[in-house]
Amino acid sequence: MTTTSRRAPLPGAPRIRLVALAAAPLLALAVGCGGGDDGGGKDDRVASVPEKSGSSGSKDDGTGAGSGSGSGSGGKAAGSADKTGKSAFFDAQMTYVRCMRTKAGLKDYPDPKLSGHLDFPAIEKLVDPDGGGEEYKGGKNGVCKDELLAAMNAEPKRDQQRDYESMLAHAKCMRDKGVSLFRNPTMADGNAQPGGEPDPASPRIDTDSPLYKQAREACAAKLLDGLDGMQ
Repeated sequence: MTTTSRRAPLPGAPRIRLVALAAAPLLALAVGCGGGDDGGGKDDRVASVPEKSGSSGSKDDGTGAGSGSGSGSGGKAAGSADKTGKSAFFDAQMTYVRCMRTKAGLKDYPDPKLSGHLDFPAIEKLVDPDGGGEEYKGGKNGVCKDELLAAMNAEPKRDQQRDYESMLAHAKCMRDKGVSLFRNPTMADGNAQPGGEPDPASPRIDTDSPLYKQAREACAAKLLDGLDGMQ
């Protein structure tokens, strides 16, 4: 992940996980979530966003790596660097996962997806409802925080405009499914900032309600790979 745009969720509501992380790169993004009106941010005119991150015909895969526009040796070099970056990201995430299984004591902590991104739906099943969200922030007392930050920093650069459009489509879907207060994402200094809860300090959206859970399930495919859990 790029240190300027990484985020993570809080216990009980995947979209708030980012706020829980103590790392500065995550907090920088989480702070960008505050403010705005209930449907705030930009308008609902959304560019076409793929239902799945790996849809064919796209110029990049949601990580901003792209397919390269050059020809000859230049194009090959770009592809080689892209594979190296993704491989390093996956390896760093596996190091974090192993730490969570051993040092953090969560022996069933799931493998990352092939893209290198964490499997948040599977992680959520391990969350202690009476805990402080340790499953999202490197284990109790941050025992795996260094490994988490290393994985975040190893993520290939993402296409921020694509991420924004994906989150905007997701926010609109959530409102269409009945979560009227769900806030649009925003762009700040070229980085996509998650939407969702309009007032993180005093949550107004009941994330435990059947309506919210049904909306999340119905709208999940609007989010590109690596954005699940952001809003």
